[in-house]
Amino acid sequence: MELKEFQILSVSHQSLEVEDIGQFLIPSSDANEIVSRLERIKKEFDIDEIQYLNTCNRASYIFVSKTTFDDQKKRSFFRIINNDLPASALININNYINVYTGIEAVNHIFNVSSSLDSLVVGEREIFRQFRESYAFALKFKLSGDFLRLLEKYTVQAAKYVYANTKIGEKPVSIVSLAIQKLRNSDLQLDARILLIGAGETNRLVGKFLKKYGYSKVTIFNRTLDNAKNLAESLNAQTFHLNKLDSYKQGFDGIIICTGSTQAIITKDLYHQILQKETEQKFIIDLSVPRNVDEEVVSSFDTNYIGISQLKDLADKNLSFRKTEMVGAKLLLDEKIVAFKEVFKQRELEKALRNVPNEIKSIKTRAMEQVFKDKIKQLEPSNQALIIEMMDYMEKKCIAVPMKIAKENIRQL
Repeated sequence: MELKEFQILSVSHQSLEVEDIGQFLIPSSDANEIVSRLERIKKEFDIDEIQYLNTCNRASYIFVSKTTFDDQKKRSFFRIINNDLPASALININNYINVYTGIEAVNHIFNVSSSLDSLVVGEREIFRQFRESYAFALKFKLSGDFLRLLEKYTVQAAKYVYANTKIGEKPVSIVSLAIQKLRNSDLQLDARILLIGAGETNRLVGKFLKKYGYSKVTIFNRTLDNAKNLAESLNAQTFHLNKLDSYKQGFDGIIICTGSTQAIITKDLYHQILQKETEQKFIIDLSVPRNVDEEVVSSFDTNYIGISQLKDLADKNLSFRKTEMVGAKLLLDEKIVAFKEVFKQRELEKALRNVPNEIKSIKTRAMEQVFKDKIKQLEPSNQALIIEMMDYMEKKCIAVPMKIAKENIRQL
């Protein structure tokens, strides 16, 4: 195999809106269906190995093939991936799909797994997703020797970047920052926390609350079924949102995020649930627009954290991470050079794998066929010398080309 046979077809947030990337994913979470589509792709395009990387802002197909992917082949490829891909996406496919080949493809996957090419620079989630996608390919025998080598050195490269830069420091996730604020407050782990809303954001909040051991959580939501799993994971009580005004058990903190376009926590409602408690209350409002009325903040003793404050901090932290990208790219350049040498070494070893047997076969033919009669005419001592000389030459003929080839690789 040549390095140029390594290819990636990828669509990401850089070429398409995040909500439209799903069109280029395999439209199934069933492992057997995913494998079936990938096996069909392998057969159709003469692909030796393939790995499918699926994230919220990227769809990448990593594979080994001699096939060259022009626009028509890209269309055929993604028709197999998604039968319902819109005609407009197929017509304009060259605007959405990036094709990487050879060392450019290796460089791309190194950057992706090190989160330098991510929507959020420095987030390690993509590293985990890459490793899981390789494990899937390995489990279902979709991968081979090359993707094994690539995974090994991609993991090394990503770890090298995270260990030698600060690119993963300073959280940029709004939820992570909110929880950081919560943990830096005076609230104890047994603080009474009202979690209002059970959508995706607050489900993530719930995971953090469970992780850090907050034990007294009460959930309010418009749909109790949606809050059920979250409540079970936190061992929390759950109430319908319209019962909030009759809640009389008090609270120390509120975390709120709903789809409401109007303030849910009004001044009157807040006064009602406060239950005449006088201590300062901690409030995190992750809603857009805000779900806590401004009068609540101005009229009561609160430590209020709003989405705008968190976003400003997230932007600042993201800027910090981006300054680390220059150093990270230099580190990846080192790993690219190392990978090229390892790949050439591997290909050389494969190419020279049969050299010892070939040389041994030549020696045997010379001794037992070509010069057989002449050797028989020699004195026993001379025959022994000839055999000794041939054995010596066999070893040298194997060792010399191996040594020269390895030295040449290091100079490339």
